[in-house]
Amino acid sequence: MKRIYIALLVFLSVIQHAFAVGESMFTPVCETNLRVPAVPLLLSDPYFSVWSAYDELNDGPTTHWSGSEKPLSGLLRVDGTVYRFMGAGGGVASEVAVQTSVDVLPTQTYYTFQCGKVKLELVFTAPLLMDNLDMLSTPINYISYRVSATDKKQHDVQIYFDMNSLMASESIHQPVVSRIAKRDGLVYLNTGTVDQPYLDRKGDFVRIDWGYAYLVSLMSHEYALGNGADMRKSFQEYGSLPRTSVAEIVSRDTLNATVMANVEGLGLIDHNGRTGFVMVGYDDIYSIEYMYRPYMAYWKHNGSVTIEDAFSSACENYETTMRCCRDFDEMIYTDAERAGGRKYAEILSAAYRQVIAAHKLFTDNEGRLMFFSKENASNGCINTVDLTYPSAPLFLVYNTELMKGMMTSIFEYSASGRWNKPFPAHDLGKYPIANGQAYRGDMPLEEAGNMLILSAAIAKIDGNASYAARYWNLLTIWTDYLVDNGQDPGNQLCTDDFAGHWAHNANLSAKAIIGIAAYSEMARMLGLDKIAENYMTKARDMAKKWEDMADDGDHYRLAFDRPDTWSQKYNIIWDKLWGLNLFPDDVANKEVAYYLSKQNKYGLPLDCRKTYTKSDWIMWVACLADDMETFSKFVNPVYDFINETPTRWPIGDWHETTDGTAINFRARSVIGGYWMKVLFDKCIERSNR
Repeated sequence: MKRIYIALLVFLSVIQHAFAVGESMFTPVCETNLRVPAVPLLLSDPYFSVWSAYDELNDGPTTHWSGSEKPLSGLLRVDGTVYRFMGAGGGVASEVAVQTSVDVLPTQTYYTFQCGKVKLELVFTAPLLMDNLDMLSTPINYISYRVSATDKKQHDVQIYFDMNSLMASESIHQPVVSRIAKRDGLVYLNTGTVDQPYLDRKGDFVRIDWGYAYLVSLMSHEYALGNGADMRKSFQEYGSLPRTSVAEIVSRDTLNATVMANVEGLGLIDHNGRTGFVMVGYDDIYSIEYMYRPYMAYWKHNGSVTIEDAFSSACENYETTMRCCRDFDEMIYTDAERAGGRKYAEILSAAYRQVIAAHKLFTDNEGRLMFFSKENASNGCINTVDLTYPSAPLFLVYNTELMKGMMTSIFEYSASGRWNKPFPAHDLGKYPIANGQAYRGDMPLEEAGNMLILSAAIAKIDGNASYAARYWNLLTIWTDYLVDNGQDPGNQLCTDDFAGHWAHNANLSAKAIIGIAAYSEMARMLGLDKIAENYMTKARDMAKKWEDMADDGDHYRLAFDRPDTWSQKYNIIWDKLWGLNLFPDDVANKEVAYYLSKQNKYGLPLDCRKTYTKSDWIMWVACLADDMETFSKFVNPVYDFINETPTRWPIGDWHETTDGTAINFRARSVIGGYWMKVLFDKCIERSNR
């Protein structure tokens, strides 16, 4: 009896919310003009990641960031005529809805379509809110819809969604099982592989094949499992799904895939319109193996919260969640616009979900927060330090606990004795297995500098160095390594060695110098004044030598021993950000002026060797400029790249500056570095208080 009562309360609450959500929810808080190369639809983590790589949502199938199909279909039936608004044709002789707009904001994507005399407004919402870790980590997204007449007549309308069982498999040859379940006023359609090989598949361009994908709605909707063509044909002819009592279907492979279909009959629609929503989610059961132990995602709270609990909560809190997402989107956009202008704000709005969804959040066996990235489309490593470093500005601005969640495991890996070199590891393994470094080469100066700089950045944002104090012995070892090896680097690998690594790398040396100064700053905050003075003196002496060694007249060299070379010196941004004055202002001014003479149509090349670039670093060197006009001269070509690139995948951080084609990398977390100007302004504002 209690379960029936709860189900009734949830049902009535959701009905009330659905009708209470007005037209304003379907209007973006800020309209955007940026044409993103792939539109984020359903995103939560590196596996639950669905995009549309087309200008029009109905131009082709929806896909995983890797390009593998993860098909979603959407149809709207208006007075007996069916309009396809999402996905490929699917064998239904439908009209194609006319897409009239698309706007991509940090947590929400807005589409509008004209379907005959009816307007369809569609909102995809991923509640990846950085101030709410449960919402951030819960793998549930919403698809909201509003249908309204554009004439003065009434129209009979039904809306259809289906999700293919490919959503939960890696290969089209894997047997899958699809089921229907009901609980507390909701109907759960779910699909997953028969074998369920938890955490068995690791690497880069792979998809998850364990756990279950869900399509969930109110029980007042129609729902069914079956062949996609049969489902769509029935909807086209009758506006409903086939009459079936099948609660479970096993498909021998996904070539004969089952779809999970959902229909809501919206009835007679006039200009006032009707609204509704469905929920899509993914329960991976186990998310990460960390030091030979499997872990559940954060939202599960060690198994005390089930996926049904999460869906029930998401449904009950639908209206509140929508409001929170709109407020969050407005904050992200407004902060960015204030820092860098409209184009900068549109770039950051398009980048946000990509950054967050390249991670997985959980806690280890001691309750410590872990936030692990996947090195998408580069080698599949997990929790790579030189991905953490460029992504840091976003997290330093909005939640340093997530920043710590990327770093703690690297500290603990060394503290445990499993990694005993005098510099940090490059990574912890191949996603989702984090049992130790998998990368074959070390990046000693790179990763030591990264960890020291980020530790100091956290301390400055938090206003104390207590996090660094936990690992002070390790930070000291790494700093001494920089002192001994950072002035004139040997033939070391660094994060930008796409054209090969050169010894005597000036930018890598600058990172070492900043890292030593970062250690000094943390020592000062901990009251270790003599240590602070000693290491700051070393950093200043090294910076002076750096200037003499790198000087090439009107700019500074790529490598100390190679005249007539140049490179982006993005690492010195921390000197300006923290006001340390290690490098004279003339260093940044000369570099900026020189960079402007080397720009191509789609941005500043990474260095003199090739015409390709890394857009995250461009955003850092842009902050070396002293005025907004010059800053925009670096940002606008990046905007043009994102807007015009012919490479239709999630934003690539490595691209050709001549023709705008993306190179290999996609859907990576490093574009969290785009927030450097927002971070810069936040730090300046704090120092002026």
